[in-house]
Amino acid sequence: MDGADIANVIADILNLPAKQVQAAVRLLDDGCTLPFIARYRKDQTGGLDEVQLREIERQLQLQKELQQRRQTILKTIDEQGKLTAALRQQVMGCSNRADLESLYLPFRPKRKTRATAARDQGLQPLADILKGQQTFDQTAGQLLRSFVSAESGVENEKAALQGACDIVAEEWSEDTSLRRTVLEAARDGRIHSVVKRGKKEAGQSFEAWFDHSERLSRIPSHRFLAIDRGVSEGILRADLVVNERQVGGQLKRQLDLRPDYEFADALRRTVDDCLTRLLIPAARTIVFQELKEQSDLSAISVFAGNLRNLLLAAPAGQRITLGIDPGFRTGCKVAVVDGTGRFLDQATIYPTPPHRKTEEAAERLADLIARHSVDLIAIGNGTASRETESFVAQLIRDRDLQVTKVMVNEAGASVYSASELAGEEYPDLDVTIRGAISIAHRLQDPLAELVKIDPKAIGVGQYQHDVDQKQLQRALEGEIQSSVSAVGVNLNTASASLLQFVPGLNRSVARRIVQHRDRKGPFRNRAELTSVSGLGAKAFEQSAGFLRISDGDEPLDNSAVHPESYEVVQRMADHLKTSQERLVGNRSIASRLDVAQFVSSNCGALTIADIIDELVSPGRDPRSDFRTVQFAEDVQEISDVREGMRLEGVVTNVTHFGAFVDIGVHQDGLIHISQLADHFVQDPADELSAGDIVQVRVQEVDPDRKRISLSRKSES
Repeated sequence: MDGADIANVIADILNLPAKQVQAAVRLLDDGCTLPFIARYRKDQTGGLDEVQLREIERQLQLQKELQQRRQTILKTIDEQGKLTAALRQQVMGCSNRADLESLYLPFRPKRKTRATAARDQGLQPLADILKGQQTFDQTAGQLLRSFVSAESGVENEKAALQGACDIVAEEWSEDTSLRRTVLEAARDGRIHSVVKRGKKEAGQSFEAWFDHSERLSRIPSHRFLAIDRGVSEGILRADLVVNERQVGGQLKRQLDLRPDYEFADALRRTVDDCLTRLLIPAARTIVFQELKEQSDLSAISVFAGNLRNLLLAAPAGQRITLGIDPGFRTGCKVAVVDGTGRFLDQATIYPTPPHRKTEEAAERLADLIARHSVDLIAIGNGTASRETESFVAQLIRDRDLQVTKVMVNEAGASVYSASELAGEEYPDLDVTIRGAISIAHRLQDPLAELVKIDPKAIGVGQYQHDVDQKQLQRALEGEIQSSVSAVGVNLNTASASLLQFVPGLNRSVARRIVQHRDRKGPFRNRAELTSVSGLGAKAFEQSAGFLRISDGDEPLDNSAVHPESYEVVQRMADHLKTSQERLVGNRSIASRLDVAQFVSSNCGALTIADIIDELVSPGRDPRSDFRTVQFAEDVQEISDVREGMRLEGVVTNVTHFGAFVDIGVHQDGLIHISQLADHFVQDPADELSAGDIVQVRVQEVDPDRKRISLSRKSES
């Protein structure tokens, strides 16, 4: 199967035009990145967006893996001398892994089973007679006695019949048609989870699944993953429940068992044995694996969506910021950074218990604010955050300070501060001060700071440790790259941590870019990138459009117009009898351009339209305007929360069953999907995103279990 065939299969699976998918596959095979294809190759793909391209890329990987597996299976069967033209065609025609493995099953090297033991005893001929319901010229007893032998280990007629039936059961279990029948029934079956004996005490967090039954076709991903985790931790046992009587009857009809055959009763019992001992367990493995894969994809999608929303959270911008990493016994670590994020100053203050040195802390903080003209105060939302926030709020009121305090999600800041990267960036600073710097940076530019942290440490995943880790990592890195591409990166100020996620670049090239910049000064134009060691033509093609240079030699370098299209812009400027400098960012002039006038064989209508949009608003930032959440001053602990309270909070995580909201009490509350809106909600992600500021009503508080139920619905 060549690339075109694979593309056609993917087009059928995704219900997309084959021509568009073929173009996307060609570009992906040529080493193009998804953001580059989505932005700069629209004319070739017919305008496929990143979501569609990502699914094409995933299916392409699956199809290539399936093709490799086909080749391995064909080689194995051929080495056994059993590969026929018909079988080869069957193997090549399998469109999914389950069907392929089912077809391969009879040829797979066998482990020691009851059937292999019976074959070793010479009972295969008897099994062939039974399976084919063949006639014989002797009585049933005489036939069975002919296989009894002390030498072979078949002790009596009963043992001979049982051994032959074991062989038949195994051969039936490898029959593709029978397996498909049971698999269909299994997919329509139920999952039943029970607590293991002696595990109730240790497994209280899985109490909801101690005796749970649900249709497999209806179980949502988060419930299946919860049960799966309980199984992996040894708390639960999960079984597949199917209507064995109904399925058994269907199998007997498929096998066309003759009621008048000498061994009819034995064959009926063999069908039942094959079903319960072999076919149902095999189907259970397949359907549970399918559910796991589907649930993984769903959970990864939720994680990636939440991560994207955090990465694209509104930046406070280039404002002098004081970051505070709150604490009790060890005090609050304070760091000041300038508008570009450069570290300026540090301190440790002790305004919280057990020290309560509030006056000394106020003097120190006020001095830092005045000396560095601080505009924003970023307070981490971890331990002692509300106490620290109250102290800062009182300081601002008492001294009439013109600063804004903001609570910042600090998840992962401690991971960053102890990382090798943090050590390289701030080798002379204590780990705790690095954490305060990170908190300040997160407020200034969430994207630039969060890319330094392993996404799994940011705390916006759903069963993130239970899903396929390779798929998860690939999806998260793709989301980071997509977010970086959407915003664009300033080539002369970006860190290597940020540059490495620009399409076409990697960690080593990003470091060389920074080293080149440090050694030779700021880049004056995008073309200078080609002088960076290790950055070849392909990397330049993929990355250039996402890199920005302000105040450089070329005005288009501060836009998303790709260098390959600069000549088109020049033609536009000539057509309007103006210069590029006057055209870029001049809405009144750029809006007079007509797409149709500039379409050529090298540059189609979709690309021309994008160029004109970019000329109207060059380098526009897709992120929303900066806004802060206002927590209730008198609600600082879960014990302060009361039913019926109306509070403001910030969404920290969105899952399939609802959204978690930080209301400032060190314990997120949950808005269940049924409480997200007055109307029916199919998917919480349609209503809320991580980072959204919301108004909620407290429905229920359980301090002992640390649970807060919230609602956004109108009161009835």
